[in-house]
Amino acid sequence: MSIKFFNTLTRKKEDFKPINEKEVRMYSCGPTVYYFAHIGNLRAYLFMDNLRRVLKYNGYNLKHVMNITDVGHLVSDADEGEDKMMKAARRENKNPFEIANFYMDAFLKDIDKLNIDRPEIIARATEHIDVMEQYVKKIIDNGYTYQTEDTVYFDTSKLKKYGYLSNRNVEEQKAGARVDFDENKKNISDFALWIKAPENHIMKWDSFFGKSYPGWHLECSAMGYKYLGDEFDIHTGGVDHIPIHHENEIAQAMGFCGKIPAHYWMHVEFLQINGGKMSKSLNNLYTLEDLAQKGYEPLVYRMFNFTSNYRAQINFTFEAMDAAKTALARLRDGYLKHSEGEEDISDDEIRDYETRFLDAINDDLNMPVAMSVVWDVVKNPKKSKKLQQLLLKFDEVLGLDLKNYQKTESVLPDEIQELIKGRNEARQNRDWVESDRIRDLLISKGYSVKDSKEGTLVEKI
Repeated sequence: MSIKFFNTLTRKKEDFKPINEKEVRMYSCGPTVYYFAHIGNLRAYLFMDNLRRVLKYNGYNLKHVMNITDVGHLVSDADEGEDKMMKAARRENKNPFEIANFYMDAFLKDIDKLNIDRPEIIARATEHIDVMEQYVKKIIDNGYTYQTEDTVYFDTSKLKKYGYLSNRNVEEQKAGARVDFDENKKNISDFALWIKAPENHIMKWDSFFGKSYPGWHLECSAMGYKYLGDEFDIHTGGVDHIPIHHENEIAQAMGFCGKIPAHYWMHVEFLQINGGKMSKSLNNLYTLEDLAQKGYEPLVYRMFNFTSNYRAQINFTFEAMDAAKTALARLRDGYLKHSEGEEDISDDEIRDYETRFLDAINDDLNMPVAMSVVWDVVKNPKKSKKLQQLLLKFDEVLGLDLKNYQKTESVLPDEIQELIKGRNEARQNRDWVESDRIRDLLISKGYSVKDSKEGTLVEKI
């Protein structure tokens, strides 16, 4: 069965043909660990995990690298502004290494909560400074750089093409093309490879350029080369990486060895919140902890992401999360009902389900269609252990941890039952102020609250 992926490099969906028949080598842009990951960040890693699971479902072994950016990522991806790690260190009155360790641990806990399969290699930038230095030296030797007093720049005009992913034209970006241009650069698209550190800059290392630190685009190129070689199969990231970060990775690789490093470039679209962007000013940068406080376990957010293809923007609303929560409960309930079933299902029917599911996931990870097959299995009127086993097989891709799910009947404390009774009475009397007060009280005591035709539904978070 062939797999088709949309390749940003060629701008079309094409058959996946790995370099090695048995092993897929893959690189994913990881987090900059200066704060907690929000759900928009985490969508990228759910996509990464979905891709991993589909490849493994098709029988491939994986050698997958994900970086941890713990140095050098400026507030602007275009080599402007301030290092995010230094900014976070000042915000919390800690040194940047403490910041990196704390938020890296928080990120890894988050992906574990989402049942995201960890890549085989997780590479921290600060542990690969020597690798990056050697990579830069070769680019310099190959004639693709120029130096100012404090920076080694990559000269994009030395490339035959800059803009493989975004179709940017270097000839249209010469110095003077716009007013707000860094006078130290020869071309607008040039970028920093190596930067001399000021005296007060904490994250710096001895190098050929004195006390200095790497430009943030460099780490992915250098660590990708170290672990995967000068050519590998797949590179993943968010669509925001396309115009600058991934273009610069390709530029660095061309300067280093003359090759585009990945054969397939795959990018996940943005998450929107209530039809708009996420921002601190709108106070909608939700974390998994924020969702938990509102009564949504992490796997509900995973389920929510299956409602859209990774290349389409997905709109987050709490109504959509309620629907995902209900859907996950129904899937689990259907799984348990099949586990207790004794009816027989023909092998032909099982094969039909399997074929339809495989066709969907191999069509550029079409999870909405794949989920329609899952629901057909769940709703099958015949209850059969064969269908339970089939759902477990599909869960190798879904990652909803069905095998460890056990239905628990919990008895709510008398105090909580009295509050529920009081809230139902308030709603019947249209006393919305009292209804809201009791709802907030239930949430403060660690319970989720949902209204239904049957009344107030409450679960322990």
